Amino acid sequence: MRARDIPNLISIARILLVAPVVWALLEGYYTWAVLLFAVAGISDAVDGFLAKHYGWQSRLGGVLDPLADKLLLIATFLSLAWLGMISWWLVVLIVCRDVIVIGGGVLYNWLIAPFHAEPSWSSKVSTTLQIVLGVAALFHLGLVPLPVVWFDWLEWAVATAVILSGLGYVYEWSRRAVQHGQS
Repeated sequence: MRARDIPNLISIARILLVAPVVWALLEGYYTWAVLLFAVAGISDAVDGFLAKHYGWQSRLGGVLDPLADKLLLIATFLSLAWLGMISWWLVVLIVCRDVIVIGGGVLYNWLIAPFHAEPSWSSKVSTTLQIVLGVAALFHLGLVPLPVVWFDWLEWAVATAVILSGLGYVYEWSRRAVQHGQS
């Protein structure tokens, strides 16, 4: 193992944390779920810092890091919806957006040109709002009850960001496909 592999190993560890987070949620160990989610969040920051600061970025890391993030968020949201903390329609919206974005990237890569994942500003906002909603729901269950109205507002904020982010990706990669076809 080389030092430059550390960010990828951290991403793999984050993927492995998904099952314990879900287990803790579904078994009612909410404080553990909060702690495990926090460890996953901190590990995301650490692997990103190491990769950027030391130039340890890799194509594998470019796949593992967002994959770990998506798996954690979607699994957590599915669990929270199962527990009645967030709405199922929001989980379906998030999953549909991710399928469209990932499917579009795969098609672009297969039919047009190599695809390089480039998170957009709107995607970062969407992910941040999803994390805020997830953390708020985890805190509500495990540590501090929060006003229910916060969840309504956060759900609509997440839904808006998810839709805008998805439309932004569809527009940008469609534009690039047309532009590539004209060259």
